[in-house]
Amino acid sequence: MSPELVGVIGLLCLFVLLFLGMPIGVGLAFVGFLGFSYLFGADRALFQLGMVPFSSAASYSMVVVPLFVLMGDLAFRSGMTKNAFQTAYALLGRLPGGLAVSTIGASAAFAACTGSSIAAAATMTKVALPEMRRYNYNSALATGSIAAGGTLGILIPPSNSMIFYGLITDASIGKMFIAGILPGILLTSLFMVAIFIWVSIQKNAGPAGKKSGWREMFQAVKNLWAVMILAIIVLGGLWGGVFSPTEAAGIGAFTAFIITLIYRKNIKQNIFISLLETTKTSAMIIMILIGSMIFSYFMTASELPDALVRVIEGTTLPPISIIIMILIVFIFLGCIFDIAALTFVVLPIVFPIVQAMGFDTIWFGILYVINAEMALITPPIGMNVFVVYGVARNVPMYTIFKGIVPFFGAMVLCTALIMIFPDIATFLPGSMIQR
Repeated sequence: MSPELVGVIGLLCLFVLLFLGMPIGVGLAFVGFLGFSYLFGADRALFQLGMVPFSSAASYSMVVVPLFVLMGDLAFRSGMTKNAFQTAYALLGRLPGGLAVSTIGASAAFAACTGSSIAAAATMTKVALPEMRRYNYNSALATGSIAAGGTLGILIPPSNSMIFYGLITDASIGKMFIAGILPGILLTSLFMVAIFIWVSIQKNAGPAGKKSGWREMFQAVKNLWAVMILAIIVLGGLWGGVFSPTEAAGIGAFTAFIITLIYRKNIKQNIFISLLETTKTSAMIIMILIGSMIFSYFMTASELPDALVRVIEGTTLPPISIIIMILIVFIFLGCIFDIAALTFVVLPIVFPIVQAMGFDTIWFGILYVINAEMALITPPIGMNVFVVYGVARNVPMYTIFKGIVPFFGAMVLCTALIMIFPDIATFLPGSMIQR
């Protein structure tokens, strides 16, 4: 068999194993090892298997993973997210659909602290859903806004998906973070517009909540100080060239630790649980990265990415059409596999095509992240939908999927705008002060 055919067979075998439930890191390492053994022999494959775990885990750039995970978990357990919803509720709750809009705003603030979509969806379901039920919100609107709002966690920095993208493609993680700011604001605004259109068409879908007085609104805004400080320190420091992404992760984690002490809310318990969850999450991520590196060596050896580049270069399609096709494939695969599978399996194959066509890697990274967001709310996987369903309990799954349709449309529109106006994603990273 030709190396390219071996690569195709290995890729298909990996998808089958992932579909059957094999852990992503194990599946990547297993297929990568067997494929490399077939091409170059067991001795070279065993040597690679012995070297890759250390070289991957000992990388300096990997330090950002546990530090940002720790920062996010501390921010989550300190109560910042609940304050974010209360602030948005006080400012926007009086409007038709205001509680759903408040959920989107709070999710954006949550994203700026944690970068976790699943945590945002779970938290907002507990915090926002009871309020929307109290005001007789349409169940599809209520749960759809929560599931969609949670997706902002991987677009608004700091974002684990952006970190993964940077580690795999060697793109600047700092630039990816800064590049996500304007698209994050744009998508948040589009989500809010989608809600206003919904409630303008269906009047009783989102009744207005209670009106807040000026004093109550001022107090709510004041409670947002922790979120603002954390975001300004991390993102401001990155944009201004004060520190690198790794240093930003450490400073962010330390700032979140100080804020946790200031809040004085179950300090010992929260810190212990945060450290434990950070260890578990980081170990899982590192395992996936090790498997990804082994699989990546196999893909390179199979020459499959190079063959795809040659095929693309031989077509007469405009380069932007190729990008659109790649994004459609991401959306399709996102209906079947989760974000980690998309990132560590598909991205290393399509990224050389993007590079060969001369596209900005930061711009493409933002498009990729938005498509990964779509994967979080599309059936049959739709991880955020499953989280909302699990927490809400008595809301049918089809109701939640029905509720995300307008927000999916907003994501498609956001993608189109960034493709038409690339500066939305490239202006801020281009203005960064280089350290």
